[in-house]
Amino acid sequence: MAYILIISLFLLLPLTAAKAVPICLICTAAVSAGVGLSRWLGVDDAITGLWLGGLAASISLWTINWLSGKNIKFFGRQPLIFIIYYASIVWPLYHYNIIGHPLNKLWGIDKLWLGIIVGTIGFIIAVLFNEYLKKKNSGRVYFPFQKVVIPVGLLAILSLALYLIYTYKLF
Repeated sequence: MAYILIISLFLLLPLTAAKAVPICLICTAAVSAGVGLSRWLGVDDAITGLWLGGLAASISLWTINWLSGKNIKFFGRQPLIFIIYYASIVWPLYHYNIIGHPLNKLWGIDKLWLGIIVGTIGFIIAVLFNEYLKKKNSGRVYFPFQKVVIPVGLLAILSLALYLIYTYKLF
């Protein structure tokens, strides 16, 4: 019964949006699915971290936009939201010794940390690129679901790049 209630809430949540936001719930769900799938398939931690970084950035930006739409403002809102979401992802990984293992490094940096950093930067660049494309096209998208395809596509390209770098020791 609880599952039906939770699923119903998630399906009805997008209907409560007052206006369009730059980061959509579908994109956040796609990034979440990518994280779960990569861990289940035994994908390298750098790639999993990349999707975690994209997920944290997506949820943080989505929350900031949601709060702005509800006119909820307080001092340090944006940094605080980012800190809370990133801490909620990183703290359990530290607690269970998933981050910080001495043999789990790439270029001297923990693979999950490296992936989180690259994923965060990549996701934010993709969002900015999408906004640039929309501005260039008079506020319209070039193709359906552009807002989803660009960030998820960039994360997929970065995943492939990290896979090739780590697997074939390119750098």
